[in-house]
Amino acid sequence: MPELPEVETIRRQLSPRLQERLIQDAHSHASEKFTPAVASIGATIQGLNRRGKYLIGPLNDGRELIIHLGMTGALSLTPSVPDDPYIRAWWQLDNQESLIYRDVRRFGRIRCVPAGQYGAIPTLAAQGPDALSADFTPEAFYQALRRSRRRIPTQLLSQKPVAGVGNIYATEALWIAGVHPAKRQISRPAATRLHAALVEVLEAGLANGGTTLRDYRNADGDEGSHQHALACYGRSGQPCLRCAAMLQHRTYDARTLAFCPQCQPR
Repeated sequence: MPELPEVETIRRQLSPRLQERLIQDAHSHASEKFTPAVASIGATIQGLNRRGKYLIGPLNDGRELIIHLGMTGALSLTPSVPDDPYIRAWWQLDNQESLIYRDVRRFGRIRCVPAGQYGAIPTLAAQGPDALSADFTPEAFYQALRRSRRRIPTQLLSQKPVAGVGNIYATEALWIAGVHPAKRQISRPAATRLHAALVEVLEAGLANGGTTLRDYRNADGDEGSHQHALACYGRSGQPCLRCAAMLQHRTYDARTLAFCPQCQPR
């Protein structure tokens, strides 16, 4: 699933190209997850923002076009709409380009809502501060973790203590911070280390254009390169890059997570 670095990479590529573009026409797959795309016809896109893993296009009529890429979603701008069975929505713009939303597994979704009114999108409404925003502070993060008894990775993936983190970058940050994935509570110093590790791995992933393990492509159709920099995710059975102990993996709350038994004591 695209996480913050992948979604932000796409946003940076598309935002200047969508600025002040009039949506002349739109079509969608019949699923109600995608049909809201057509509600934006006649509006002008005023850029492209992001909150966590959501892309948010403010419209000139006081609404927002909201896109979540799900697990396999991709956005691109093309001169024409290709003949592709996996295109779930497309928007014809006033510069002879089309914004294409392609999603093989159909786990993504599109909404068009009044600006800031996210009641119909509960995961967006309930998410915590964006991981790369000034609101994501070590103390606020620690207090958010304290309010739950769920395992730390499960809390991270809920998007409530911090928005934008998924399995890949959570695994990497836990390894850097020395936090075992089975833990349900951590100390303030450990939370501070994990906070710094999350910012570190997300910024590195963004600098590398995201992580492509299978499906992810940016708006130009290119792969990211951060998969070559992963220290823990996907490396179970290989030596830890820090202590040389063999990395292991366990399934917690239906998520399989790699970790170092020596660097991340339980």
